[in-house]
Amino acid sequence: MDVNGLITKVTWKIEVLSDVGSKSMGLNGQLTKVTWRIENFSRMKRLKHCSENFTVDDSKWQLIIYPGGHNVGFLSIFLGVADSSTLASGWTRYAHFGFAVIDQFDRENSKTLEYVTTLFTQDFGDDTLSLLAATKKEFNANYPTLGFGSFLPLTELHNPKRGHLLNDACLVEAYVFTGRTVDMISHEFIVKTDLDKSKTKEGDCVTVAIGNQKTTTTKPVEVINPSPTLAIELEQPAEEDMNTFFTSLESELSSSRIVYSKEEAKEALAKINEALNMTLVDLNDSGKFSPLKQAFMILASFDGSSTTLTIEQKNELLGLEERLKELANRAAKAVQDKNQLTAKESIKRTMTRSLESSLIRYNEVETEVKQVDQILAALHEEVVEAQKKREKMLAERNGIYRSCKEMKMKLDALGKEWAVYEATARAGEEEEKSVEAEWGRIKDFISSINGKI
Repeated sequence: MDVNGLITKVTWKIEVLSDVGSKSMGLNGQLTKVTWRIENFSRMKRLKHCSENFTVDDSKWQLIIYPGGHNVGFLSIFLGVADSSTLASGWTRYAHFGFAVIDQFDRENSKTLEYVTTLFTQDFGDDTLSLLAATKKEFNANYPTLGFGSFLPLTELHNPKRGHLLNDACLVEAYVFTGRTVDMISHEFIVKTDLDKSKTKEGDCVTVAIGNQKTTTTKPVEVINPSPTLAIELEQPAEEDMNTFFTSLESELSSSRIVYSKEEAKEALAKINEALNMTLVDLNDSGKFSPLKQAFMILASFDGSSTTLTIEQKNELLGLEERLKELANRAAKAVQDKNQLTAKESIKRTMTRSLESSLIRYNEVETEVKQVDQILAALHEEVVEAQKKREKMLAERNGIYRSCKEMKMKLDALGKEWAVYEATARAGEEEEKSVEAEWGRIKDFISSINGKI
């Protein structure tokens, strides 16, 4: 049950299309069609809705829908592996799948999208993951969910000229094919599928109430492939027959001449005035359209003694409910557009402040860079001077080295001749002594002559 007390009705149907898996077409895999009809669609308040589980080739799946969009402004639909947290680490499955939101005025105008050769991703909040995953061929336990975050614009979904929401009922179809042979799900295949000729087994779920967290329904009734001697048939009314019946019933009740009392007319008028005193947005969220339709019908059918409405006034009363719906939808869309602008303005302000802060920091860094450049320039001059001093010291060192090397060579040469010099010195000493002795004798001889002359 929704938060405003309105029950959301769901019709659930599963069909296995065996003609697609025939040998004559060269296919080996199971194609399953799931039909999910959701009534009171615009009253759904919860962000996320999950379907009942269904089985394709022994694997359990479920559909996931975001009525208000997983991305802003779009209806979002995904296919997920049911109970994915319990899958073994090596679990893998291959599948093609496609979705359709049926145009209930003209099926060929239905919105369809198909995924092929796909690996499921764990988180579909990011479209990039979906694009990266689209090149793979298997689903696995780590990547169990994939679909379309931007399946159908909400403006197109709620457009009364289109049949996506007829009597506030949305008809979603999903096609899951587990074979590897071909990519056979397409828009043409979906819109031209002949349900009466192609189904071999079918399960239907009763109309149920969606809970706050999980859809609760009875389990699908599965028809087992019958043996040649035993045919099993479950007679259930076709969805189209039920819609035709209730549409006809509504028309008959509308055209019947029911006499309403003055008190009923006053009560109907009070309901209408109460609705008119509300804003269109509140009226759209209040769930009062169904009572209003009855109230307009009562007023249009009431013939009082003091007040008689013209045919034009009665016809206008009968059409007011649809006009109010349209106005309420337009008002809700306008509020959504305004809120979207408000959100964008907030983002714009945040980004502007971020840019201003970045600009301030940029100027600070630019100043710091200039200061560092100056320091580097001063250091460069010191380095140049130091290099010059080093070159001068290296030149002096080289000069000392050459001088010392030359002196060492002379010293080594002197060392080699040292014995000769020593012998020469000793001979010189002996010679010196001999000369001094001779010199003494000469002096003595001259001295002896001095006395005689």
